[in-house]
Amino acid sequence: FFSPSVDAVRAQVQQKMSLETTEGNSINISCSHPKKQMEDYIHFYRQLQGQSPELLALAARGSKDVLNVAGQLWVSEDGSSNALWLGWPRRGDAAVYYCALGP
Repeated sequence: FFSPSVDAVRAQVQQKMSLETTEGNSINISCSHPKKQMEDYIHFYRQLQGQSPELLALAARGSKDVLNVAGQLWVSEDGSSNALWLGWPRRGDAAVYYCALGP
């Protein structure tokens, strides 16, 4: 069972508190940020149990491959929402995933 947890780092970022999928079935971890400014970037981190947070990807808009989780980060054209897609999650990808907004 693959069970990532998700947390909002800032009050202006809205993200579901938990998601679940089974190993090998893709999942979208999405968040919205209605107060995003054009110069802000979306940062996606994951924190494996007992480790420090690890930056997975950052983007202002568009999509970007995220190789270390076999996925992709997508940010809407207006920047108000995004999703981290994990294509083939493995048991080792079970972690807390953070979506943050910043420079």
